[in-house]
Amino acid sequence: MSKSPLQLAPRRSLRGVAAIALALSLTACTGTRKLTDPVVGIMTDRGMELGVSTEFGVVFLGKTTDRGPVIVEAFFGDGPSMEQSVIEPVGGGLYTADMEIRLPHVPITFDLPTEGEALEIMGRRGWDRWSAMTSCRIVEGVEGVLVEIPEGFLDSVDQTGAGVYRQTGEFTKDLVGLVSGKVSIQRDGQSHQYLAVVGANTLWRLAAHRKDKLRRRPFVYREDLL
Repeated sequence: MSKSPLQLAPRRSLRGVAAIALALSLTACTGTRKLTDPVVGIMTDRGMELGVSTEFGVVFLGKTTDRGPVIVEAFFGDGPSMEQSVIEPVGGGLYTADMEIRLPHVPITFDLPTEGEALEIMGRRGWDRWSAMTSCRIVEGVEGVLVEIPEGFLDSVDQTGAGVYRQTGEFTKDLVGLVSGKVSIQRDGQSHQYLAVVGANTLWRLAAHRKDKLRRRPFVYREDLL
């Protein structure tokens, strides 16, 4: 197996993480969203990448820059909204940005995907959102979440951070993780490529970071999303 520069999260028990997430979600603001598009664009002075708006705030990988001002482009039913903020490190290679308004968002799942489980990757280029179905792969000797590279996957730098989701209902889904890049693995004398996913073993840091934000002023809600 070849070494990859991508750091894959260790596979370990997530009971404590799930407990933290549940406690935080119970104290967070709640509401039913009529329109949910969690894909956000992260624009910095060095480029653009993707992120996801979650119940614990916006999360992205900071591939373009890990500090300074940022513009978060979120999409509502009536079009895009550009929100200015400042990058905040969460830890473990994750970053967030505090929003003045509550964005359409999805829950994070802390249950690791299983071998062969069907998952969906979603990203955005301009105003056009794309999606592609994939499946989880458990590779011997590799700790972390890997998925197949699906047809229709937009393989470009500005699509780093695309969300990987588990379908939970006809119109609902949970975030499994963020695509961090490709990884090559040698098996049986052949090289196999997968997408590495920053998953629950790291996303718990966003849930913990959110705890400090709960003491701040309340979000400004849009009436059409309540």
